Amino acid sequence: MTTLEIALDKISAQQPRERTPVWMVGEQLKDILRGEPHLAELVIQDLEREWMSLAKCEAKIKEFADKHKTGTFSCVIPSEADGIIREFYGLTEVPRQQTTGNGVVINLEDFF
Repeated sequence: MTTLEIALDKISAQQPRERTPVWMVGEQLKDILRGEPHLAELVIQDLEREWMSLAKCEAKIKEFADKHKTGTFSCVIPSEADGIIREFYGLTEVPRQQTTGNGVVINLEDFF
């Protein structure tokens, strides 16, 4: 089993029934990891800690939504939720090296 698969399983294990806020946080975290599988190990470590659960992350998103309420309506747009999830789990962008088809590493910064 790959590190990504282990992380996705850990997320699924913490998700309650479908379409709840905590379930949605789990789905968005899975999407992040599918796009950036190099972050999976960090998420595995975090999800083993009670204070880093999907439910605790969802509470942070709800807190943000409540602070930005308009009347009785509150919501969080996907980019805001993404930012909160990334901050909560420490999923900062890590520059990745690009390789060409022949395995040669290209650092685009060398061209500037």
